[in-house]
Amino acid sequence: MNQKPYWVGFNLVKGIGAVRLAALINHFGSPEEAWKAPAADLYAVNLPQKSIESLITTRKEIDPEEIFEKITSNGIQIITRDDPEYPERLACIDQPPPVLYCRGTIKPEDRWSVALVGTRRVTSYGRQVTEQLATYLARNGITVVSGLARGVDGTAHQAALNNGGRTIAILGSGLDQIYPPEHRALAEKIIENGAIISDYFPDTPPDAANFPPRNRIIAGLSLATVVIEAGEKSGALITATFAAEQGREVFAVPGPIYAPQSKGTNRLISEGAQPMLSPEDILEALNLKKVDQYKQASLLLPVDELEEKLLGILDLEPMYIDDIQSRSGYPVEKVAAALTMMELKGMVRQIGGMTYMAIRDGQEGYQTR
Repeated sequence: MNQKPYWVGFNLVKGIGAVRLAALINHFGSPEEAWKAPAADLYAVNLPQKSIESLITTRKEIDPEEIFEKITSNGIQIITRDDPEYPERLACIDQPPPVLYCRGTIKPEDRWSVALVGTRRVTSYGRQVTEQLATYLARNGITVVSGLARGVDGTAHQAALNNGGRTIAILGSGLDQIYPPEHRALAEKIIENGAIISDYFPDTPPDAANFPPRNRIIAGLSLATVVIEAGEKSGALITATFAAEQGREVFAVPGPIYAPQSKGTNRLISEGAQPMLSPEDILEALNLKKVDQYKQASLLLPVDELEEKLLGILDLEPMYIDDIQSRSGYPVEKVAAALTMMELKGMVRQIGGMTYMAIRDGQEGYQTR
């Protein structure tokens, strides 16, 4: 039975997000069973009264099968948290969005991605840096992730496309509500060489309240987030905060101390973000100098004694990096670098907060030989 219509149905229920939906599925066994459960049985899940009432009302008003057919007939792919094509890196964050709507294609190589974000009021300096950085990433096989907004976002997407790279745009609206409108042509080009993604139901307008939550997805898809230019209250700073909370790297481009567009980035650096002084800094920090070789590696065997040892230490239960380092006997900086390499090769998975687990036979990624 196709469960996707019921995932979409729950996506329309106010008051039921990732945590409450997971509780319903755990209790009833599937989204369909939860959707069709008698009203009296819903109270056994200990959901708030308003959430239960919202669910009961919504399922009287909509037909999930009909809505699903309408969405897919418009060329929109529905990816649920249970699908193998759900982005692996996004799945590792706390409370990943249960449903993603997608036009285009998410590919395995998109696990090597970096988010470029910043102000809509980009200066000529910020535009130059964005173009240079997106060009460098694209030419080195790194997918550029951003939010399709004016300014830094649009510049990053366009530069990646101009240089034959892949790029992914995360929207703060439904996929049929491209915003800003002048980026509709850009969105179509992105679909041909990447994807546009949203966790908002089609027809959702681009309300201001939608954009801060979508920044969590931008950060969640990416190995690192680079803030090019940002004012003191820029939404790009929200993306940086999400990235830090998710255990991802945060870079910021320094700028003139009196420039409004650099106040946010300079503050990030003062608070511990890595200064981005050249595009090479990112690949160096992420150990991605040989990303093209990683992508070719179907030979994902451990390449040295340290990787072999770490693979023997890690199990399917999560383990914090300090515990891994203690058991390995190697310096923590070598262990961290090796784990980054092993994650990129699909041998281990970081599940947040510098906590790792092995990927074994039968799981996506590393296969023993």
